[in-house]
Amino acid sequence: MSLNDYRDALRSGEKAFQSNSHKGASPYLIALDDILENSETEGEVKLGLVQIPVELIVGTYTEGRKTAFACNFMPLMEDNSEFASKWISLSDAHLKEGIRDPITAYEYMNRFYVIEGNKRVSVLKFFGAVTIPGNVTRIIPKRTNTKENRIYFEFLDFYKYTQINYLFFSEEGSYKKLTKAVGKEPGKQWTEEELLDFRSAYIRFQKAIQAKGGTKAPMTIGDAMLTYLGVFPYDELKDKTESELRKDLGKIWKDVSVPKESKVEISMDPEPIPSKKPILTRILPAPKCRVAFVHDRNAESSSWTYAHELGRLHLEDVFKDKISTCHYDNISTEESAYDAIEEAIEDGYKIIFTTAPQLTAASIRSAIQHKDVRIFNCSLNSSSPYIKTYYARMYEAKFLAGALAGAMADNNKVGYVLGYPVYGSLANLNAFAFGASMVNPRSKIYLEWSTVKDRDIDQIFSDEGVSYVSYHDMIRPEATTKRYGLYHRDSNGETTTIALPVWNWGKQYEILVKDIMASPSPIEEVLSGDLSALSKQKNPKATNYWWGMNTGVVDIICSEKLPIPTQRLVDFLRSAISSGEFNPFTGIIYAQDGTLIQSSENRSLSYEEIINMNWLAQNVIGSLPTIDDLIDEAKPLFLLQGVNKED
Repeated sequence: MSLNDYRDALRSGEKAFQSNSHKGASPYLIALDDILENSETEGEVKLGLVQIPVELIVGTYTEGRKTAFACNFMPLMEDNSEFASKWISLSDAHLKEGIRDPITAYEYMNRFYVIEGNKRVSVLKFFGAVTIPGNVTRIIPKRTNTKENRIYFEFLDFYKYTQINYLFFSEEGSYKKLTKAVGKEPGKQWTEEELLDFRSAYIRFQKAIQAKGGTKAPMTIGDAMLTYLGVFPYDELKDKTESELRKDLGKIWKDVSVPKESKVEISMDPEPIPSKKPILTRILPAPKCRVAFVHDRNAESSSWTYAHELGRLHLEDVFKDKISTCHYDNISTEESAYDAIEEAIEDGYKIIFTTAPQLTAASIRSAIQHKDVRIFNCSLNSSSPYIKTYYARMYEAKFLAGALAGAMADNNKVGYVLGYPVYGSLANLNAFAFGASMVNPRSKIYLEWSTVKDRDIDQIFSDEGVSYVSYHDMIRPEATTKRYGLYHRDSNGETTTIALPVWNWGKQYEILVKDIMASPSPIEEVLSGDLSALSKQKNPKATNYWWGMNTGVVDIICSEKLPIPTQRLVDFLRSAISSGEFNPFTGIIYAQDGTLIQSSENRSLSYEEIINMNWLAQNVIGSLPTIDDLIDEAKPLFLLQGVNKED
């Protein structure tokens, strides 16, 4: 029987040999000596006895031993050779009592190279072993700036606390995301129970993925698992069977099997609303449109939620009896968000707006399970095709506010207070800085953060002689402060608002709902002969509605006390931006540290560059906070959408 096994293994080796030869690749095992000859290393670390994943054993240590095996570790020597005899003896031993003696190997860049025990590896690979015990020495590569090297050093940090050697990713920052997804704090040692639970979940997930066809390179099982955990909580994954996982994977298969396309379709302007009503609504009366809003806080405690509640009330005012709305407040956890969305769907709400980035994961999870429901999340850089996201180009109004501040600050000093260091906020700040420098090249923007611990912003601005300040743009009716928008504080401490950038969420909701109400359903499109709706359902795209001043979603309200020439300047710039004749991010741009961001006078930053902006303008004085600088309340949002959060 073992002779037959050897002959089967030999055929497998010969097939792999021929396949690699035809491709122009080496048909033999990789020799670590050859790799290290052209690589710099920093030292070695003895890991002791570990379970080596069989699939990660890819070669041998020295050149001399590699030609006895094909590239898949199957034998190449004739079945009457001494080599074959030894292989067969090992095979017999494995079938009778199992091979227990550990091999000796080096690990380099997440791959293992055998020093002693090549035949044992060959036999165990042939019989489909998952792991092999081995005494391993890790060779540490020299740090470089390649992506592969940076990911490997992230793995080394992860390994310190987990000793997990089977989980790999193709993108930077993934080990930290995985740690967060399983509910562990970074830098905390995993317990034996946690490691066993994770290993079990990983194996079931791996089998479910492989049963459905596996992933496409360069995507790894780890990448797929991280994508899965972005939709389904880890606590559920731990308890699910392989069969249940296959069902879940079927719902999100494109996301977990194919590398993500980084490009998100950005809608800069609303599509024209069809003038012709759908077929069925011309025959039957249209049912009342039911729209639900899910807020992470309430209108009494949050100016952000208050602004979105004004948007909801605007919908009711515009559509009258054609619409009914409801809202869920204080939905602060992923589970409560999922429950609220599911409750709304069960109650018949077919359009759902979740109004904070923290609600993204729950929105995606529900959207996957209810493809007949339109779910929109208020955030900037989600790349999930299952939901639509929406935001406003507030940087357009901030540019106008900056131009006002630059024109009015006698000492060239202007303060700017930001809340959260998240994507989108730096575009607002930098546009403000560019507006100020356009009318006053000597202007300096003093940046402060309202979410940084132990900072007396008023005192800092007072000490610096800053009297014109751009503060938060939204305010609740109950708030007593007069510090909002662009304000001026005189020598007596009296505060006067100069201008207020406006987020008109009601207008954005109105346009989105009108579009949905006017659009034919997939069934109606098929009846009319248009089959594109079926394709859209099968291959949805990640879309972000990012509308600006030309739609009325963004504007600026100025004080009536503004000097007439200054008001004219604002009107002129507003008209130029709204018509598309002027873009605040056009021309030569330098960052705060002197880096040349854009070298052409005629080019404008792309919208992807604006959304993902992580630098400060040259005339900004201040810096980005780290997570340790922030108050506890600000940390969850920073970890979700923070600029440079990977650092």
